[in-house]
Amino acid sequence: MHAAAEIRLPALPPLDGEGYLVEPSDWNEDVARELARRQQILLGPDHWDVIRFMRAAWEERQVAPDARHAMRHLDRRYPGAGRRRLFELFPYGYVAQACRIAGMKRPRAWSTG
Repeated sequence: MHAAAEIRLPALPPLDGEGYLVEPSDWNEDVARELARRQQILLGPDHWDVIRFMRAAWEERQVAPDARHAMRHLDRRYPGAGRRRLFELFPYGYVAQACRIAGMKRPRAWSTG
């Protein structure tokens, strides 16, 4: 019999008790891929578009953009369908999935748009 190959998952920076990065500056694309894998999401081009939009907003203001801003961002590519597309990409919600994968801290209060 052959020994099973050991699967090594990427080490993640510290997460809080709900699975959000403790420090958003620890984020990188490998971290995003692992956090998405844990959410059972295979990141495609539209996921990365939203994630990069979120990261750019965080870099500029040090705060995660509200969901309505991500919806408006998607509206540029999918006129009138940004909200629907956002929830197709992150079916369990913007905060629960997109914010985690993009390396945001857990938001205290939100508008989902």
